[in-house]
Amino acid sequence: MITVVGLGADGWDGMPERLRAIVRDAATVLGGRRHLELLPDVPGQRREPWPSPLRDGLPGLVGDGPVVALASGDPLLSGVGTTLLELFGPDRVVIEPAVSSVALARARMGWSAETSTVVTVVGRDPSAVLRQLAPGHRVLVLTADPSAVTGLLVGAGYGRSRVTVLGDLGAPAESRLETTAAELPGDLPALHVLALELDGPPRGGWVAGLPDELFENDGQLTKRDLRASALARLEPAPGEHLWDVGAGAGSVGIEWLRAHPTCTATAVEGDPERAARIGRNAAALGVPVLDVVVGRAPDALAGLPAPDAVFVGGGATVPGVLDACLAALRPGGRLVVHGVTLETEQVLAAAYREHGGELTRISVESSAPIGSFTGWTPARAVTQWAVRSRLGS
Repeated sequence: MITVVGLGADGWDGMPERLRAIVRDAATVLGGRRHLELLPDVPGQRREPWPSPLRDGLPGLVGDGPVVALASGDPLLSGVGTTLLELFGPDRVVIEPAVSSVALARARMGWSAETSTVVTVVGRDPSAVLRQLAPGHRVLVLTADPSAVTGLLVGAGYGRSRVTVLGDLGAPAESRLETTAAELPGDLPALHVLALELDGPPRGGWVAGLPDELFENDGQLTKRDLRASALARLEPAPGEHLWDVGAGAGSVGIEWLRAHPTCTATAVEGDPERAARIGRNAAALGVPVLDVVVGRAPDALAGLPAPDAVFVGGGATVPGVLDACLAALRPGGRLVVHGVTLETEQVLAAAYREHGGELTRISVESSAPIGSFTGWTPARAVTQWAVRSRLGS
């Protein structure tokens, strides 16, 4: 059995006697060096710091006797408890949480869970904070590099945001510093939580159809009205995975990821410059987790995680692309394909006859000056085919 014990800032002294006994009786204790140094000596007990890489090294450290793993606060709040559960399963892992730094931070700030968001960028790309940008939004950030976070805020026009640095929460040396993102000092406590009250310009909502100008592009961009239509049919849901095939600027995959923090996506793009641009767009819009694959479908699709939804924005006429996408879909998965040429339209019409679904022709017109008057300027009409795979197939 592996017992994951959460430690507060008061360490061993603040641990209930029941948990102290579990730690003393363990054959092996795992933890960070700081945590292990907090424990009293127990003769014969094996103590091991976390291996690197963590996931690969853990199985070799867990023996037959009782094991204790030490963690900070709540082990399931972006902590090692999640990794241990994934590796060994809930039948072998017991979680004993302490009060988390997030709970203490909310208490100090007087923020409820319902009116604030938690973002963890420890060991992750800090650009994830940019997904949260909205005037007046409250965000608690767990980070090992606060200057990277505030630098991103300043670069996005949010330098006026109020930043409260809550250091050593729950410890005798607990501290509080109030400043702004633009004025954050460099000397901060090693253990801290950033409480952000965001102040800056609107950056587009979380409903599909972000403004086109938010995406760096070379013209290969699914425009906002068509993007909103496609995403309405792709139906992003928590934990689901998308393939964005012929991704261009990556706009569909990016908006899929913004729909929910647990969504994942792979963008497949054959042009290396566009692929690099997709990565920049994803970071700028707060979803740096977008996986970008440089290659052309259908060959580049081999070995990718099975999708719950697929968007084909380009390359539908390439032999094998639609067949590969349909075959890869999970039961109940959704496929949406756009085409602007007669050749692609013919392919989609044939696919509609064979597989059914929904075939739609979308025309968008925008107002533009005509001399001293105003008229309509049409964009190219787009044929959209949307189909759902059968459940249980």
